[in-house]
Amino acid sequence: MEIADEIKRRRTFAIISHPDAGKTTLTEKLLLYGGAVQLAGSVTARKNQRATTSDWMELEKKRGISISSTVLQFDYDSYRINLLDTPGHKDFSEDTYRVLTAVDSVVMVIDSAKGIEPQTRKLFEVCRQRGVPIFTFMNKCDRPMKNPLELLDELERVLGIGAFPVNWPIGNGFEFQGVYDRQTKLMHLFERTVGGQFRAPVEVGGLHDEIVRGRLDDTTFHKTVEELEMLEHAGHEWDDAAVLAEKTTPVFFGSASNNFGVQLLLDGFLKHSPPPKSRLMAGVEIAPENPAFSGFIFKIQANMDPKHRDRIAFIRVCSGKFERDMSVHHSCSEKKVRLSSSHKLFGNERETVDEAFPGDVIGLVGHDAFGIGDTLTTDPKIVYKEIPRFTPEAFSYLHNPNTAKFKQFRQGLEQLLQEGVIQALYLRNSPVKTPLLAAVGPLQFEVVQFRLESEYGAESRLESAPWTVVRWLPLSFLETDLDALVLPTGARIAYDMGRNPVILFENEWSANYFSQTNAKVPLSSLPLGIKSV
Repeated sequence: MEIADEIKRRRTFAIISHPDAGKTTLTEKLLLYGGAVQLAGSVTARKNQRATTSDWMELEKKRGISISSTVLQFDYDSYRINLLDTPGHKDFSEDTYRVLTAVDSVVMVIDSAKGIEPQTRKLFEVCRQRGVPIFTFMNKCDRPMKNPLELLDELERVLGIGAFPVNWPIGNGFEFQGVYDRQTKLMHLFERTVGGQFRAPVEVGGLHDEIVRGRLDDTTFHKTVEELEMLEHAGHEWDDAAVLAEKTTPVFFGSASNNFGVQLLLDGFLKHSPPPKSRLMAGVEIAPENPAFSGFIFKIQANMDPKHRDRIAFIRVCSGKFERDMSVHHSCSEKKVRLSSSHKLFGNERETVDEAFPGDVIGLVGHDAFGIGDTLTTDPKIVYKEIPRFTPEAFSYLHNPNTAKFKQFRQGLEQLLQEGVIQALYLRNSPVKTPLLAAVGPLQFEVVQFRLESEYGAESRLESAPWTVVRWLPLSFLETDLDALVLPTGARIAYDMGRNPVILFENEWSANYFSQTNAKVPLSSLPLGIKSV
């Protein structure tokens, strides 16, 4: 009974959006209303204001963007919440996609002035592929916004999903005063607070109550009444089954920066979002209630605690009960491992956790052998294949200009490579073993440089490389096979960290030309046998 009850109260979700739609600000305000923080920060806060809880990395504070996914676990209204804040920038899509393998639902944040933007659309498609229910928050209603009916139409037209407005905005832009809850038939009229650091005072009443009517001018009141009548006659009905089947997205309106509608979003989401669900493994369903403990590692982060220079592996618990000091089977090494250092996470803060249940995300410290995608379980027959890999599109040499700091440079780079956000390639037959960094986007190189210096005291110098395309060769290729290849101008052979041979091309045309002239040499965008996105 204990496990069944614990599973029922778990909610594990991520927040996704296009950059600058207000995702991290909303994360902070959910923590404020969930009672997890007393004073909310803002990503773009002035230097003397409090920084956000989720953006803990020094570079995040300087740039005002999220560049690392963060786990925030807290209790609210009988629920145990595992909230994962993700990077919005496209250069960090790998980190975001991996997080989406570990959640049961998502909140999609949309800037109500801009509507659906490219990165939102891309992330939505990934969620749909994975069968993840989506809840939508139309943010920044306190700024001039698109017509709310247009925004609903855009959801249906662009994303192909039904939209059910759970609440409706009252006023637009500076005149935005609150929302009407269509399920309880109550108006929620808010007051702004300085910097949105505290909960917004709210007055609640029926549509025609004097307390509400007195605060709305005739134009706003009649426009709101007309729109609500229109919604009643046309639009989707509330249907929990349709939400869980990803056919309908519940839509909430509000302003994260001013705390308008945040409480309604939090309560509505927790009420209607799913608890942890079964995971498929080679066609076999592993239910959360399965007595065998199992989980998979979806993220590794070095130096969350700079004082200890440690490395933390984030594991999503999928079945059974986790207990500290338990021994589990590690899928990669096929060895028994004792999990003695386990932590509950809140940004970069942590505390020892003795037990965890399906849906929980916990941090494991002190296991250098753990890698992204590894399964930990008490039943060796369970092996999850959840983590996608990505083909790099940006390449740069990373030089160590200070030979006296070689040890720090090497150690720092090794630890950052283990996080899986960047890869290192080494050119074949090159007299100098300078690492060639490969990543989905160039901003990741800036993060590596910053972290090498701030966390390891090692300076570095980037040198752009001429290649834009990498393709893997068959693992069975021998050195003599590589010698026999005739490469296009500018192409080079290299090895990845697993000694798998690759070819680097200057552009797609060059890669296609090689395939045409070497029809018997198969090329792959990833090492063969690895799942891609």
